[in-house]
Amino acid sequence: MDLLSSVRALGTPPGPDGRRWDFLKAFGIVLLLLAAGVDLLFAGLNEGALWPQLVVLPVGLAALLWPVARRPAWLTVAVRTTVPAVLSGAVTAAVFLSGREAMSGPGEIAILLCLLLIAVRDCPVRWAAVCGVLGAVAVLALPYRQALGESSVNPFTMLLPVCAVAGLAGYLRALEHRRRVAVTETQRAERLAMAADLHDFVAHHVTGILVQSQVAQHLAMSDPERLTGILKDVERAATEALASMRRTVGLMRDVPAAGDTDRHPTGDLAALPELVEGFVGPVGPKAALRRDPSVPDDLPHEVQAAAYRVVQEALTNVRRHAADATEVTVGLSHDGRALEVTVRDDGRGGTRLPAAARGGGFGLVGLTERVTALGGKLSTGPRSDRRGWEVVAILPAEKTPS
Repeated sequence: MDLLSSVRALGTPPGPDGRRWDFLKAFGIVLLLLAAGVDLLFAGLNEGALWPQLVVLPVGLAALLWPVARRPAWLTVAVRTTVPAVLSGAVTAAVFLSGREAMSGPGEIAILLCLLLIAVRDCPVRWAAVCGVLGAVAVLALPYRQALGESSVNPFTMLLPVCAVAGLAGYLRALEHRRRVAVTETQRAERLAMAADLHDFVAHHVTGILVQSQVAQHLAMSDPERLTGILKDVERAATEALASMRRTVGLMRDVPAAGDTDRHPTGDLAALPELVEGFVGPVGPKAALRRDPSVPDDLPHEVQAAAYRVVQEALTNVRRHAADATEVTVGLSHDGRALEVTVRDDGRGGTRLPAAARGGGFGLVGLTERVTALGGKLSTGPRSDRRGWEVVAILPAEKTPS
């Protein structure tokens, strides 16, 4: 099930899409290995020199297929794409200068084109042009491995695949750049909203402290016995205000423009029943809110606001990406230290809204920013029974002292 398009952009798509993507990757690797085998076979049948293939192919395959989790720190994108290209160019120069022939087959061409794609798409800006040029030159030079004047392949015929791959890589790089900009803007907007929310929470507590302090001044003269209860309320409000202030550390906020008083309304746990009921509607799936009795009513305001946003975003994405869902369950539980929010559905993703209505996929980015800024953790993925999707948020939330 495809809950958020941003999940696809950040990694392997979940559910059936993920399995198809894994199959395509495996299929591509098999084709690459077969093409490398064809190179060796052709070189043997034509009684050509095998050493160019035995030198270039292993290095190129290692650069492409080395598992990400096991790559050493020195094996950067620039190194992976530059070394095979330089090695291939050096082999071509050696063969050309020796006057002997050595075949260059589809395997080496495919490897170098794949590395050219990676170089232009993923290399740092200052290295992308250098690595791209080296990869392109290595491909264009391959026909010169045959003896001078006997080459049956015009080097200029290699321009078309080289230009096509470089153009595709540039396009993908531009798309990724636009996505990074959009993610950054989403994170910034979420931080601004959080900063505004937390500021309002602190202002609420400080105002309460001020009012109760004024009352305490009057009671000090007229009814001193009532001061104890008021001072406890002041202490509790001050503790909550300090907790909210601590959570603002690390949040970046620009000064708003003059006259900009817009504030996004924030929900709380008390507003969740209405949110869940509103989700059902006349034709919506069944939805239930299961709130464990252990969940206190006086959790910090920013935690309640984050929990509300998690449920709101998850329900929105059920509509967008799992319109075939028949049942949605929202769960709240508290273990004394953290609030756990879960949203589970039984959708298979078989029925979706039109693409224009599915959103840009940045809701998860903003939600993750909000949850992690509070010291929490957000996870999304298929349910353990594979009967739908679940969103789980863990929000640190100590009970407010009474």
